[in-house]
Amino acid sequence: MLELKDKKVLVVGLGKSGFAAALFLRLKGAQVTVSDVRSAEALAKDIPALLEEGIMVEAGGHGLLTFRRQDLIVVSPGVPLNTPELVQARSFGMPIIGELELASRFLKGKILAITGSNGKTTTTALTGEILREAGLRTLVGGNIGVPVVSLIEDSTDDTWSVLEVSSFQLETTVQFRPAIAVILNITPDHLDRHGSFEAYARAKERIFAAQKPNDCVVLNADNARAAEAATRSVAHVHWFSLEHGVRQGAWVENGYVVYRSAPDAEVEQVMPLGKIPLKGEHNVENVLAAVCAARLAGVPAEAVARAIEKFQAVEHRLEYVATVHGVDFYNDSKATNVDATAKALGAFSTGIHLILGGKDKGSDYTVLSQLLRERVRAVYTIGSAAAKIEAQLRGVVSIHSCETLDGAVNAAASAAHPGEVVLLAPACSSFDQFESYEHRGRVFKQLVIQRQGNKVWQNA
Repeated sequence: MLELKDKKVLVVGLGKSGFAAALFLRLKGAQVTVSDVRSAEALAKDIPALLEEGIMVEAGGHGLLTFRRQDLIVVSPGVPLNTPELVQARSFGMPIIGELELASRFLKGKILAITGSNGKTTTTALTGEILREAGLRTLVGGNIGVPVVSLIEDSTDDTWSVLEVSSFQLETTVQFRPAIAVILNITPDHLDRHGSFEAYARAKERIFAAQKPNDCVVLNADNARAAEAATRSVAHVHWFSLEHGVRQGAWVENGYVVYRSAPDAEVEQVMPLGKIPLKGEHNVENVLAAVCAARLAGVPAEAVARAIEKFQAVEHRLEYVATVHGVDFYNDSKATNVDATAKALGAFSTGIHLILGGKDKGSDYTVLSQLLRERVRAVYTIGSAAAKIEAQLRGVVSIHSCETLDGAVNAAASAAHPGEVVLLAPACSSFDQFESYEHRGRVFKQLVIQRQGNKVWQNA
Protein backbone atom coordinates (compact mmCIF):
# COMPACT_ATOMS: atom_id res chain seq x y z
CA MET A 1 0.00 0.00 0.00
CA LEU A 2 1.02 3.60 -0.61
CA GLU A 3 1.54 5.82 2.41
CA LEU A 4 -0.78 8.74 1.70
CA LYS A 5 -1.33 10.44 5.03
CA ASP A 6 -0.23 14.10 4.85
CA LYS A 7 1.24 13.59 1.36
CA LYS A 8 0.66 16.26 -1.26
CA VAL A 9 -1.12 14.58 -4.15
CA LEU A 10 -2.25 16.13 -7.42
CA VAL A 11 -5.06 14.55 -9.43
CA VAL A 12 -4.91 15.59 -13.09
CA GLY A 13 -8.24 15.41 -14.91
CA LEU A 14 -11.62 15.52 -13.21
CA GLY A 15 -13.43 12.75 -15.04
CA LYS A 16 -15.33 10.00 -13.27
CA SER A 17 -12.17 8.21 -12.15
CA GLY A 18 -10.36 11.45 -11.26
CA PHE A 19 -13.23 12.55 -9.03
CA ALA A 20 -13.33 9.16 -7.28
CA ALA A 21 -9.55 9.13 -6.87
CA ALA A 22 -9.53 12.60 -5.31
CA LEU A 23 -12.12 11.65 -2.71
CA PHE A 24 -10.31 8.38 -1.93
CA LEU A 25 -6.96 10.15 -1.51
CA ARG A 26 -8.51 12.69 0.82
CA LEU A 27 -10.11 9.89 2.84
CA LYS A 28 -6.62 8.44 3.28
CA GLY A 29 -5.38 11.71 4.72
CA ALA A 30 -3.64 13.18 1.70
CA GLN A 31 -3.55 16.89 0.90
CA VAL A 32 -5.30 16.77 -2.46
CA THR A 33 -5.40 19.21 -5.36
CA VAL A 34 -7.31 18.61 -8.59
CA SER A 35 -6.22 20.27 -11.84
CA ASP A 36 -8.32 20.32 -15.02
CA VAL A 37 -8.14 22.29 -18.27
CA ARG A 38 -11.90 22.76 -18.30
CA SER A 39 -13.45 25.92 -16.88
CA ALA A 40 -14.96 26.23 -13.43
CA GLU A 41 -18.36 26.53 -15.11
CA ALA A 42 -17.85 23.20 -16.89
CA LEU A 43 -16.88 21.57 -13.59
CA ALA A 44 -19.63 23.24 -11.56
CA LYS A 45 -21.41 20.01 -10.63
CA ASP A 46 -18.27 18.48 -9.07
CA ILE A 47 -16.42 21.41 -7.49
CA PRO A 48 -18.70 21.92 -4.44
CA ALA A 49 -18.33 18.30 -3.33
CA LEU A 50 -14.54 18.51 -3.65
CA LEU A 51 -14.27 21.80 -1.77
CA GLU A 52 -16.49 20.43 1.00
CA GLU A 53 -13.92 17.66 1.53
CA GLY A 54 -11.04 20.12 1.68
CA ILE A 55 -9.79 19.38 -1.84
CA MET A 56 -8.32 22.30 -3.76
CA VAL A 57 -9.44 22.75 -7.37
CA GLU A 58 -7.47 24.36 -10.20
CA ALA A 59 -9.73 24.90 -13.22
CA GLY A 60 -9.21 26.43 -16.64
CA GLY A 61 -5.68 25.11 -17.18
CA HIS A 62 -2.66 23.54 -15.51
CA GLY A 63 -0.16 25.62 -13.54
CA LEU A 64 3.46 24.50 -13.69
CA LEU A 65 3.99 25.32 -10.02
CA THR A 66 0.97 23.23 -9.11
CA PHE A 67 2.68 20.19 -10.62
CA ARG A 68 6.02 20.85 -8.91
CA ARG A 69 4.71 21.09 -5.35
CA GLN A 70 3.52 17.48 -5.05
CA ASP A 71 4.70 14.17 -3.61
CA LEU A 72 2.61 12.16 -6.09
CA ILE A 73 0.62 12.80 -9.26
CA VAL A 74 -2.41 10.66 -10.15
CA VAL A 75 -3.39 11.14 -13.78
CA SER A 76 -6.83 10.33 -15.18
CA PRO A 77 -7.02 8.02 -18.24
CA GLY A 78 -8.24 10.79 -20.53
CA VAL A 79 -5.17 12.96 -19.94
CA PRO A 80 -2.31 12.25 -22.42
CA LEU A 81 1.04 11.55 -20.77
CA ASN A 82 2.73 13.96 -23.18
CA THR A 83 0.87 16.89 -21.61
CA PRO A 84 3.71 19.43 -21.11
CA GLU A 85 3.19 19.78 -17.37
CA LEU A 86 3.38 15.99 -16.93
CA VAL A 87 6.49 15.80 -19.09
CA GLN A 88 8.19 18.41 -16.94
CA ALA A 89 7.08 16.73 -13.71
CA ARG A 90 8.49 13.44 -14.95
CA SER A 91 11.81 15.12 -15.75
CA PHE A 92 11.99 16.21 -12.10
CA GLY A 93 11.54 12.59 -10.98
CA MET A 94 7.96 13.10 -9.79
CA PRO A 95 6.10 9.76 -9.41
CA ILE A 96 3.14 9.64 -11.82
CA ILE A 97 0.55 6.86 -11.67
CA GLY A 98 -3.05 6.38 -12.76
CA GLU A 99 -6.23 5.61 -10.85
CA LEU A 100 -5.92 1.91 -11.74
CA GLU A 101 -2.45 1.67 -10.21
CA LEU A 102 -3.56 3.64 -7.16
CA ALA A 103 -6.56 1.41 -6.55
CA SER A 104 -4.64 -1.82 -7.10
CA ARG A 105 -2.37 -0.98 -4.16
CA PHE A 106 -5.40 -1.08 -1.83
CA LEU A 107 -7.75 -3.67 -3.37
CA LYS A 108 -8.07 -6.84 -1.31
CA GLY A 109 -8.49 -10.28 -2.83
CA LYS A 110 -7.60 -11.25 -6.40
CA ILE A 111 -7.80 -9.29 -9.64
CA LEU A 112 -9.05 -10.67 -12.95
CA ALA A 113 -8.28 -8.00 -15.56
CA ILE A 114 -9.49 -7.89 -19.15
CA THR A 115 -8.21 -5.73 -22.00
CA GLY A 116 -8.35 -5.73 -25.79
CA SER A 117 -9.19 -3.44 -28.66
CA ASN A 118 -12.75 -4.81 -28.79
CA GLY A 119 -15.05 -6.88 -26.59
CA LYS A 120 -13.73 -5.70 -23.22
CA THR A 121 -17.00 -4.57 -21.71
CA THR A 122 -19.06 -7.57 -22.81
CA THR A 123 -16.40 -10.02 -21.63
CA THR A 124 -15.91 -8.21 -18.33
CA ALA A 125 -19.63 -8.09 -17.59
CA LEU A 126 -20.05 -11.74 -18.62
CA THR A 127 -17.09 -12.93 -16.56
CA GLY A 128 -18.44 -11.10 -13.53
CA GLU A 129 -21.82 -12.79 -13.97
CA ILE A 130 -20.19 -16.21 -14.28
CA LEU A 131 -18.23 -15.75 -11.05
CA ARG A 132 -21.35 -14.56 -9.26
CA GLU A 133 -23.32 -17.54 -10.57
CA ALA A 134 -20.74 -19.77 -8.89
CA GLY A 135 -21.22 -17.97 -5.58
CA LEU A 136 -17.88 -16.20 -5.59
CA ARG A 137 -17.70 -12.78 -3.98
CA THR A 138 -17.30 -10.59 -7.07
CA LEU A 139 -16.87 -6.90 -7.84
CA VAL A 140 -16.88 -5.49 -11.38
CA GLY A 141 -15.38 -2.16 -12.38
CA GLY A 142 -12.74 -0.21 -14.25
CA ASN A 143 -13.28 1.08 -17.76
CA ILE A 144 -16.74 -0.50 -17.69
CA GLY A 145 -17.98 2.61 -15.85
CA VAL A 146 -17.19 2.08 -12.14
CA PRO A 147 -13.86 3.57 -10.97
CA VAL A 148 -11.62 0.92 -9.46
CA VAL A 149 -11.06 2.98 -6.32
CA SER A 150 -14.81 2.74 -5.71
CA LEU A 151 -14.42 -1.04 -5.27
CA ILE A 152 -11.84 -0.84 -2.49
CA GLU A 153 -14.23 -0.40 0.41
CA ASP A 154 -16.22 -3.53 -0.52
CA SER A 155 -13.23 -5.74 -1.32
CA THR A 156 -12.24 -8.54 1.05
CA ASP A 157 -9.53 -11.18 1.08
CA ASP A 158 -11.83 -13.61 -0.76
CA THR A 159 -13.07 -11.11 -3.36
CA TRP A 160 -12.51 -11.36 -7.11
CA SER A 161 -12.31 -7.88 -8.68
CA VAL A 162 -13.13 -8.29 -12.37
CA LEU A 163 -11.76 -5.21 -14.14
CA GLU A 164 -12.05 -3.87 -17.66
CA VAL A 165 -8.80 -2.02 -18.32
CA SER A 166 -7.92 0.21 -21.27
CA SER A 167 -4.59 1.10 -22.84
CA PHE A 168 -4.94 4.57 -21.29
CA GLN A 169 -5.21 3.02 -17.83
CA LEU A 170 -2.46 0.48 -18.39
CA GLU A 171 0.18 2.92 -19.59
CA THR A 172 0.42 4.40 -16.07
CA THR A 173 0.71 1.09 -14.20
CA VAL A 174 3.79 0.04 -12.24
CA GLN A 175 2.91 -2.77 -9.83
CA PHE A 176 -0.58 -3.62 -11.12
CA ARG A 177 -0.71 -7.43 -10.94
CA PRO A 178 -3.80 -9.43 -11.92
CA ALA A 179 -3.91 -13.08 -10.89
CA ILE A 180 -5.58 -13.64 -14.26
CA ALA A 181 -4.95 -11.28 -17.19
CA VAL A 182 -6.90 -11.50 -20.46
CA ILE A 183 -6.00 -9.91 -23.81
CA LEU A 184 -8.94 -10.38 -26.14
CA ASN A 185 -7.34 -8.96 -29.28
CA ILE A 186 -5.00 -6.18 -30.40
CA THR A 187 -5.94 -4.26 -33.53
CA PRO A 188 -5.21 -0.63 -34.50
CA ASP A 189 -6.92 1.86 -32.17
CA HIS A 190 -6.13 5.12 -30.38
CA LEU A 191 -3.23 5.79 -32.75
CA ASP A 192 -3.87 9.51 -32.25
CA ARG A 193 -2.99 9.02 -28.58
CA HIS A 194 -0.25 6.37 -28.67
CA GLY A 195 1.45 7.45 -31.88
CA SER A 196 1.94 3.99 -33.39
CA PHE A 197 0.34 0.57 -33.37
CA GLU A 198 3.34 -0.95 -31.62
CA ALA A 199 3.21 1.63 -28.81
CA TYR A 200 -0.49 0.91 -28.41
CA ALA A 201 0.13 -2.86 -28.36
CA ARG A 202 2.89 -2.50 -25.75
CA ALA A 203 0.51 -0.50 -23.56
CA LYS A 204 -1.95 -3.41 -23.74
CA GLU A 205 0.81 -5.83 -22.75
CA ARG A 206 1.35 -3.94 -19.50
CA ILE A 207 -1.61 -5.96 -18.19
CA PHE A 208 0.83 -8.82 -17.50
CA ALA A 209 4.05 -6.84 -16.95
CA ALA A 210 4.05 -7.35 -13.16
CA GLN A 211 2.68 -10.90 -13.12
CA LYS A 212 4.60 -13.75 -11.50
CA PRO A 213 5.08 -17.33 -12.76
CA ASN A 214 2.13 -18.57 -10.69
CA ASP A 215 -0.27 -16.10 -12.37
CA CYS A 216 -2.18 -16.76 -15.61
CA VAL A 217 -2.59 -14.88 -18.87
CA VAL A 218 -5.30 -15.69 -21.42
CA LEU A 219 -4.58 -14.83 -25.07
CA ASN A 220 -6.40 -15.00 -28.40
CA ALA A 221 -4.65 -17.61 -30.52
CA ASP A 222 -6.37 -16.23 -33.66
CA ASN A 223 -5.08 -12.67 -33.26
CA ALA A 224 -1.47 -12.44 -34.38
CA ARG A 225 -0.44 -9.48 -32.21
CA ALA A 226 -2.13 -10.82 -29.09
CA ALA A 227 -0.62 -14.28 -29.60
CA GLU A 228 2.84 -12.77 -30.03
CA ALA A 229 2.57 -11.30 -26.53
CA ALA A 230 2.97 -14.80 -25.09
CA THR A 231 6.72 -14.61 -25.71
CA ARG A 232 6.99 -11.78 -23.19
CA SER A 233 4.89 -13.27 -20.39
CA VAL A 234 6.32 -15.17 -17.43
CA ALA A 235 2.84 -16.36 -16.37
CA HIS A 236 1.03 -19.57 -17.35
CA VAL A 237 -0.33 -18.93 -20.86
CA HIS A 238 -3.80 -20.18 -21.73
CA TRP A 239 -5.50 -19.70 -25.08
CA PHE A 240 -8.87 -19.35 -26.74
CA SER A 241 -9.63 -19.88 -30.41
CA LEU A 242 -12.53 -19.97 -32.84
CA GLU A 243 -10.41 -21.64 -35.49
CA HIS A 244 -8.65 -24.62 -33.88
CA GLY A 245 -7.97 -26.55 -30.69
CA VAL A 246 -5.41 -25.25 -28.20
CA ARG A 247 -3.00 -26.93 -25.77
CA GLN A 248 -4.80 -25.45 -22.80
CA GLY A 249 -7.77 -23.12 -22.83
CA ALA A 250 -11.11 -22.84 -24.66
CA TRP A 251 -12.16 -23.41 -28.27
CA VAL A 252 -15.05 -24.56 -30.47
CA GLU A 253 -15.35 -28.24 -31.41
CA ASN A 254 -18.26 -30.08 -33.03
CA GLY A 255 -20.74 -27.32 -32.21
CA TYR A 256 -19.67 -27.02 -28.57
CA VAL A 257 -17.61 -24.66 -26.47
CA VAL A 258 -14.95 -26.88 -24.92
CA TYR A 259 -12.19 -26.35 -22.38
CA ARG A 260 -8.98 -28.12 -21.38
CA SER A 261 -7.13 -27.09 -18.22
CA ALA A 262 -3.73 -28.52 -19.25
CA PRO A 263 -2.18 -30.25 -22.28
CA ASP A 264 -2.66 -33.69 -20.72
CA ALA A 265 -6.13 -33.04 -19.26
CA GLU A 266 -9.42 -34.27 -20.67
CA VAL A 267 -11.43 -32.00 -22.95
CA GLU A 268 -14.69 -30.99 -21.27
CA GLN A 269 -17.83 -29.83 -23.07
CA VAL A 270 -18.99 -26.57 -21.51
CA MET A 271 -22.09 -25.75 -23.60
CA PRO A 272 -23.56 -25.95 -27.12
CA LEU A 273 -22.87 -22.97 -29.36
CA GLY A 274 -26.62 -22.66 -29.94
CA LYS A 275 -27.15 -21.78 -26.27
CA ILE A 276 -25.05 -18.59 -26.53
CA PRO A 277 -27.60 -15.73 -26.52
CA LEU A 278 -25.30 -13.05 -27.98
CA LYS A 279 -25.34 -12.10 -31.67
CA GLY A 280 -22.20 -12.25 -33.82
CA GLU A 281 -19.13 -14.46 -34.17
CA HIS A 282 -17.05 -11.94 -32.22
CA ASN A 283 -19.26 -12.59 -29.21
CA VAL A 284 -18.40 -16.29 -29.42
CA GLU A 285 -14.78 -15.17 -29.03
CA ASN A 286 -15.80 -13.14 -25.98
CA VAL A 287 -17.55 -16.19 -24.53
CA LEU A 288 -14.47 -18.37 -25.08
CA ALA A 289 -12.29 -15.84 -23.27
CA ALA A 290 -14.76 -15.62 -20.37
CA VAL A 291 -14.97 -19.42 -20.15
CA CYS A 292 -11.20 -19.71 -19.96
CA ALA A 293 -10.86 -16.96 -17.35
CA ALA A 294 -13.71 -18.29 -15.22
CA ARG A 295 -12.44 -21.87 -15.26
CA LEU A 296 -8.99 -20.59 -14.20
CA ALA A 297 -10.74 -18.82 -11.32
CA GLY A 298 -12.16 -22.16 -10.23
CA VAL A 299 -15.73 -21.87 -11.53
CA PRO A 300 -17.27 -25.27 -12.44
CA ALA A 301 -18.26 -25.74 -16.08
CA GLU A 302 -21.94 -26.13 -15.12
CA ALA A 303 -22.04 -22.70 -13.49
CA VAL A 304 -20.23 -21.20 -16.47
CA ALA A 305 -22.87 -22.54 -18.87
CA ARG A 306 -25.78 -21.39 -16.69
CA ALA A 307 -24.47 -17.83 -16.47
CA ILE A 308 -23.79 -17.55 -20.20
CA GLU A 309 -27.25 -18.82 -21.14
CA LYS A 310 -28.85 -16.12 -18.94
CA PHE A 311 -26.59 -13.28 -20.07
CA GLN A 312 -28.06 -10.35 -21.99
CA ALA A 313 -26.17 -8.08 -24.41
CA VAL A 314 -24.52 -5.10 -22.75
CA GLU A 315 -25.94 -1.70 -23.61
CA HIS A 316 -24.36 -0.07 -26.69
CA ARG A 317 -22.75 -3.36 -27.81
CA LEU A 318 -24.68 -4.63 -30.84
CA GLU A 319 -27.81 -3.84 -28.84
CA TYR A 320 -31.16 -4.45 -30.51
CA VAL A 321 -33.26 -1.29 -30.14
CA ALA A 322 -36.51 -1.80 -32.06
CA THR A 323 -38.14 -2.85 -35.30
CA VAL A 324 -39.91 0.04 -37.01
CA HIS A 325 -41.85 -0.53 -40.24
CA GLY A 326 -40.05 -3.83 -40.67
CA VAL A 327 -36.56 -2.32 -40.28
CA ASP A 328 -34.35 -3.51 -37.39
CA PHE A 329 -32.29 -0.89 -35.55
CA TYR A 330 -29.10 -1.86 -33.71
CA ASN A 331 -27.00 0.31 -31.43
CA ASP A 332 -23.28 -0.51 -31.45
CA SER A 333 -22.07 2.90 -30.31
CA LYS A 334 -19.19 1.17 -28.51
CA ALA A 335 -17.76 0.28 -31.94
CA THR A 336 -15.25 3.12 -31.67
CA ASN A 337 -12.63 1.66 -34.02
CA VAL A 338 -12.56 0.08 -37.47
CA ASP A 339 -12.11 -3.49 -36.22
CA ALA A 340 -15.15 -3.20 -33.95
CA THR A 341 -17.23 -1.94 -36.87
CA ALA A 342 -16.03 -4.85 -39.00
CA LYS A 343 -17.14 -7.28 -36.28
CA ALA A 344 -20.54 -5.60 -36.10
CA LEU A 345 -20.97 -5.87 -39.88
CA GLY A 346 -20.06 -9.55 -39.63
CA ALA A 347 -23.11 -10.15 -37.48
CA PHE A 348 -25.48 -9.38 -40.40
CA SER A 349 -25.53 -10.97 -43.84
CA THR A 350 -26.69 -8.06 -46.00
CA GLY A 351 -29.09 -5.11 -46.24
CA ILE A 352 -27.20 -2.88 -43.77
CA HIS A 353 -27.59 0.89 -43.62
CA LEU A 354 -24.48 1.88 -41.68
CA ILE A 355 -23.94 5.07 -39.70
CA LEU A 356 -20.22 5.94 -39.59
CA GLY A 357 -18.28 8.84 -38.12
CA GLY A 358 -17.41 10.92 -35.11
CA LYS A 359 -13.92 11.91 -33.99
CA ASP A 360 -11.20 10.19 -36.02
CA LYS A 361 -8.49 8.30 -34.12
CA GLY A 362 -6.01 7.97 -36.96
CA SER A 363 -7.93 5.05 -38.49
CA ASP A 364 -7.76 3.50 -41.95
CA TYR A 365 -11.37 3.12 -43.10
CA THR A 366 -10.40 1.39 -46.36
CA VAL A 367 -10.06 -1.80 -44.27
CA LEU A 368 -13.86 -1.95 -44.33
CA SER A 369 -14.13 -1.86 -48.12
CA GLN A 370 -14.77 -5.55 -48.80
CA LEU A 371 -17.38 -5.87 -46.05
CA LEU A 372 -19.10 -2.73 -47.29
CA ARG A 373 -19.32 -4.10 -50.82
CA GLU A 374 -20.72 -7.41 -49.59
CA ARG A 375 -23.17 -6.35 -46.90
CA VAL A 376 -23.90 -2.61 -46.84
CA ARG A 377 -26.55 -0.82 -48.89
CA ALA A 378 -25.38 2.66 -47.94
CA VAL A 379 -23.20 4.58 -45.48
CA TYR A 380 -24.39 7.69 -43.65
CA THR A 381 -21.55 9.85 -42.28
CA ILE A 382 -21.59 12.10 -39.22
CA GLY A 383 -19.12 14.18 -37.25
CA SER A 384 -15.65 15.55 -37.88
CA ALA A 385 -14.34 12.32 -39.46
CA ALA A 386 -16.94 12.41 -42.23
CA ALA A 387 -14.71 13.98 -44.89
CA LYS A 388 -11.92 11.45 -44.30
CA ILE A 389 -14.34 8.52 -44.36
CA GLU A 390 -15.96 9.77 -47.57
CA ALA A 391 -12.55 10.27 -49.24
CA GLN A 392 -11.31 6.79 -48.30
CA LEU A 393 -14.53 4.95 -49.22
CA ARG A 394 -15.55 6.87 -52.32
CA GLY A 395 -16.62 4.43 -55.04
CA VAL A 396 -16.90 1.50 -52.61
CA VAL A 397 -20.47 2.12 -51.47
CA SER A 398 -23.18 4.75 -51.69
CA ILE A 399 -22.32 7.48 -49.16
CA HIS A 400 -24.61 10.14 -47.76
CA SER A 401 -23.17 13.07 -45.77
CA CYS A 402 -25.55 13.72 -42.88
CA GLU A 403 -23.43 15.75 -40.38
CA THR A 404 -25.54 14.84 -37.33
CA LEU A 405 -26.84 11.59 -35.85
CA ASP A 406 -30.41 12.86 -36.16
CA GLY A 407 -29.88 13.48 -39.88
CA ALA A 408 -28.27 10.05 -40.34
CA VAL A 409 -31.10 8.21 -38.61
CA ASN A 410 -33.67 10.10 -40.71
CA ALA A 411 -31.83 9.35 -43.95
CA ALA A 412 -31.17 5.70 -43.16
CA ALA A 413 -34.71 5.08 -41.93
CA SER A 414 -36.18 6.63 -45.07
CA ALA A 415 -33.98 4.52 -47.35
CA ALA A 416 -34.24 1.16 -45.54
CA HIS A 417 -36.80 -1.43 -46.61
CA PRO A 418 -38.48 -4.10 -44.46
CA GLY A 419 -36.04 -6.87 -43.58
CA GLU A 420 -33.05 -4.51 -43.67
CA VAL A 421 -30.99 -3.13 -40.77
CA VAL A 422 -29.99 0.35 -39.64
CA LEU A 423 -26.76 -0.04 -37.68
CA LEU A 424 -24.91 2.56 -35.63
CA ALA A 425 -21.32 1.26 -35.59
CA PRO A 426 -19.35 4.50 -36.02
CA ALA A 427 -15.69 3.33 -36.04
CA CYS A 428 -14.86 6.62 -34.28
CA SER A 429 -14.91 8.11 -30.82
CA SER A 430 -17.84 10.30 -29.85
CA PHE A 431 -16.18 13.35 -28.41
CA ASP A 432 -16.77 15.74 -31.31
CA GLN A 433 -20.56 15.80 -30.81
CA PHE A 434 -21.27 13.79 -27.65
CA GLU A 435 -20.00 13.43 -24.08
CA SER A 436 -19.27 9.72 -24.52
CA TYR A 437 -20.16 6.67 -26.59
CA GLU A 438 -22.91 6.01 -24.01
CA HIS A 439 -24.38 9.46 -24.67
CA ARG A 440 -24.24 8.83 -28.44
CA GLY A 441 -25.91 5.43 -28.04
CA ARG A 442 -28.68 6.82 -25.84
CA VAL A 443 -29.42 9.58 -28.35
CA PHE A 444 -29.58 7.01 -31.16
CA LYS A 445 -32.03 4.89 -29.19
CA GLN A 446 -34.17 7.91 -28.38
CA LEU A 447 -34.32 8.85 -32.05
CA VAL A 448 -35.40 5.31 -32.96
CA ILE A 449 -38.00 5.02 -30.20
CA GLN A 450 -39.50 8.36 -31.22
CA ARG A 451 -40.13 6.88 -34.66
CA GLN A 452 -41.99 3.84 -33.36
CA GLY A 453 -45.11 5.94 -32.94
CA ASN A 454 -44.64 7.93 -36.14
CA LYS A 455 -47.35 6.57 -38.43
CA VAL A 456 -46.43 8.84 -41.33
CA TRP A 457 -42.81 7.72 -41.51
CA GLN A 458 -42.52 5.82 -44.78
CA ASN A 459 -39.73 3.84 -46.42
CA ALA A 460 -38.56 5.31 -49.71
